[in-house]
Amino acid sequence: MTFSTHQHSFHIPVMGLAYTIDTPIRIAHLGINSVVSLGDDVLIEKVRKFYSQKFDFEFIPILSSELDARAKRITSYLNLMHKIVVQKFEEHKVKLATDESYLDNFLDLLPDYSTAKKRLLEFAKKFSQTEFLDSLHKTLNPGRIDVNIMTKLDKTNYHENEALPIQFNDGHSSFRAFADSNLSSSVVLSAGMNPKLFSYMAEFNDFLPDASGSLKKEVIIKVSDYRSAFIQGKLLANKGIWVSEYRVESGLNCGGHAFATQGKLMGPILEEFKNNYDCLVNTLFPIYQKALSERGIVQKIIPEIKITTQGGVGNAEEHDFLLNHYNLNSVGWGSPFLLVPEAVSIDEATRQQLSVAEEKDFYLSDASPLGVPFNNLRKSSRQKEMSKKLQKGKSGSPCTKKFLMLNTEFTDKPICTASTKYHKLKLKQLQSENLSSEKYQKEYSKLMEKECLCGGLSIAFFYENNMDTKLEGAGVTVCPGPNLAYFSGKIKLHDMIGHIYGKNNVLNQIERPHMFVKELELYVKYFLKELDKFQEAPSNKVAKYLKDFQTNLLEGIDYYKSLFQKEAGFSLKAIQNAIEVLNDFEDQLKSILISQNSAALN
Repeated sequence: MTFSTHQHSFHIPVMGLAYTIDTPIRIAHLGINSVVSLGDDVLIEKVRKFYSQKFDFEFIPILSSELDARAKRITSYLNLMHKIVVQKFEEHKVKLATDESYLDNFLDLLPDYSTAKKRLLEFAKKFSQTEFLDSLHKTLNPGRIDVNIMTKLDKTNYHENEALPIQFNDGHSSFRAFADSNLSSSVVLSAGMNPKLFSYMAEFNDFLPDASGSLKKEVIIKVSDYRSAFIQGKLLANKGIWVSEYRVESGLNCGGHAFATQGKLMGPILEEFKNNYDCLVNTLFPIYQKALSERGIVQKIIPEIKITTQGGVGNAEEHDFLLNHYNLNSVGWGSPFLLVPEAVSIDEATRQQLSVAEEKDFYLSDASPLGVPFNNLRKSSRQKEMSKKLQKGKSGSPCTKKFLMLNTEFTDKPICTASTKYHKLKLKQLQSENLSSEKYQKEYSKLMEKECLCGGLSIAFFYENNMDTKLEGAGVTVCPGPNLAYFSGKIKLHDMIGHIYGKNNVLNQIERPHMFVKELELYVKYFLKELDKFQEAPSNKVAKYLKDFQTNLLEGIDYYKSLFQKEAGFSLKAIQNAIEVLNDFEDQLKSILISQNSAALN
């Protein structure tokens, strides 16, 4: 069975380690695509046990001491999800054919432009119950079980104190696990290039076209701009791997890790994809074709390339505009689904905290051990637990899962910057450097902000299901995008989907700027923060970076002013509000002068 869908125009991106770990099991039968993180095989093994017992399937544990345990665990869980989703989908079709109210409710979930909805309405009038059920097999598909791999998280693994070959690295193992699974779906690669992993991908036949030119498994690249897409697409095409989708994510108006562009904004980036789509396809296909021919594979048909986006979308007007103006295939809705119990895994206490959180509660932090800005929630239960430990003179966390051991500042073998071991070594260094009290406090605070993401981003599933949390420690880390400030309360799946398609409204009463304007606001704030750093330590290199950043922001503002003034798809209120704010940001940015030989002057 091919897991594809033409029912919905949105998808649910990966969130944390646990938040979408079982989303396909919850809602894939409804035709909704979602993405599962493959980062934590310890979590995955526990979730596999939980669902094996829930659906009465045999569970044979895969011990961490086994060779290749990570890959075996992931493959086994993906196969289990596939089995459960198929089972639920078959039950779903029977209900559609036999329960009129169930059919009406399902049809109400679909947008009016859905081809599936039009066919179902037509078939329901024409066919008998048996004929209608038969038509469902040809009309509907469950949502895809896509998976996410952060390409840079590819640490070396050991067995009996011996370093294993590169194919046993975390990222390589995750990819192999997906390749060996029964799924016919996509792997979403994020966080940049990993050339060794890219080369490894070409070893698996499921990513190569069959005799008809079709792919059983596809590759999605999460990118921040067109240039990155072109470079990565070309690199993979040279290896005989076709990128079937480029998923453009806002640099700052998103959840999780934030990979800020150099002032390039989402609107201009999507416009560049739209204008260069044919060039992208026509450049990559001959490279791909040649690489396949060297392997004895003839590919005459150009495979499809989808362009999708995610990050900060908040209403049907924005959703429809993105699809129609930029010719997109789908729009990702992430953080708002944290308030939808039917869709994601999160404990009730954290969901309640998110449901009342305000704009000031969401911020860009230094909490990630990866050293990448990380969207965070103030006063999360994980932060509260860290504060309690600090009051007792303790900092850092036991490194029980070891997924983010990347730092070699003090050790030959990498360790995690959120670990107790690193904290002791770093504090000793800071105390020996005779820093000013202000400088010491700044470095100290930055160190204390590091959170154990391996524990914090996985523990919500265990809290929700009353499971043991000893390995993960205490407290939940949650990483929503700032867009969640405009959604409140517990939201039903039916209502959230209705909101996406403009059938109802689940936004709260806080005045919400257009997603493009909000992203610009976040970028200006980020720019000013970088400007402050430059004032403390001026350099020609940073000055050039900031000038380019400033230029890109101003060009983005020009683009948006033109767009809002000529685009009929926006409401008059949205246009007026946007133009006013754009002018204010333009004036602010133009007033800033950056000299290569001195600090910035306002």
